[in-house]
Amino acid sequence: MAEDLATASRADPEAGTAHRLIASNRVEGTAVYDRQGEKLGRIEYFMVDKVSGQADYAVMSFGGLFGLGGKHYPLPWDMLDYDPDKGGYVVDLDKEKLEKGPSFNEGEEPAFDRQYDQNVYDYYGVIYTW
Repeated sequence: MAEDLATASRADPEAGTAHRLIASNRVEGTAVYDRQGEKLGRIEYFMVDKVSGQADYAVMSFGGLFGLGGKHYPLPWDMLDYDPDKGGYVVDLDKEKLEKGPSFNEGEEPAFDRQYDQNVYDYYGVIYTW
């Protein structure tokens, strides 16, 4: 899976890859690490803006038994940097901050409306534009 992932960094999106684009099913399941290399979880799915076509959130999971029953954590897509050496995404975030952040239980899904978006982006200190 990792060899097909496309965005090495926002500065040079084609670095370390043969392709600029990637299918969504190849992103799902990709590991997410903190800057120290500790695995935080994995991307379950991502949310795309219907109008712009841009990815807004990566919905990450960790915890639970054998990957089941864990919580889901929406992360603003712009927080993720792909690291080809790790074969996954890296975020400037530690597990403690992530655990205290906006989340929802598996099988539930928030409204993902503007108020929810603003809460998520405010928590992570990312500027939300709509």
